[in-house]
Amino acid sequence: MNKPLFSIITVTFNAENTVERTLISVKQQSFRNIEYIVIDGASKDRTLSILQAYQSDIDQLISEPDSGLYDAMNKALNIARGEYICFLNAGDKFHQEHTLAQIVSQLDNLNFSPDVVYGETALVDNNGVFLRMRRLSAPKSLTWKSFKQGMLVCHQAFFAKRELVSTYDLQYKFSSDFDWCIKILKKANSTYHTQLTLIDYLHEGLTTANHKKSLMERFKIMSKHYGIISTIFYHVGFIIRSIFKK
Repeated sequence: MNKPLFSIITVTFNAENTVERTLISVKQQSFRNIEYIVIDGASKDRTLSILQAYQSDIDQLISEPDSGLYDAMNKALNIARGEYICFLNAGDKFHQEHTLAQIVSQLDNLNFSPDVVYGETALVDNNGVFLRMRRLSAPKSLTWKSFKQGMLVCHQAFFAKRELVSTYDLQYKFSSDFDWCIKILKKANSTYHTQLTLIDYLHEGLTTANHKKSLMERFKIMSKHYGIISTIFYHVGFIIRSIFKK
């Protein structure tokens, strides 16, 4: 079996209530060809002591002040060496202990090496309890134009080859991952839908808590990639559909 190295990246800040389930999820993966990188923003609570308790399961742990979520993610990208990059932030977890093994098994049966591997996402609450599946489901075929309809694939369920990955644009505070995924897809020659639920995603994340600001940033990002006319046209259509659904 071919065994690609997965760089799993967790970014934390004052996450003492949620980070341990993420650490356990990585620790319990049956597929072990992983590089685990944790970037902590100099947490003031018990986060660092929890991380240190799992030090033997972490390949690189950095705890220092940063300029926000995406700055911390960039630090991790600069040292990651895996074939595929996966972000799993505090409170998020793999859907089951065999998630990576299932992905690798599928990849081993392909006659090509996909640039992007993706799947579905379940939403969980602060206690890790299932709430519902993500409203936007992953499309059977994924290209950079797919995101005209919004972020159809959750950032955490989007595994990209390291060679295609660029750093996050720090002008965006809440939706730089949206821009990041589109830029990767523009360079990708192939994508692969696992048709698996890959991630349990903590519903109350940074983007959720700043929903309005995030949407404004996404409008800017879509205008940059797809043109402002196309973006305005799509959003008008979205508003009209929302009205008639009521």
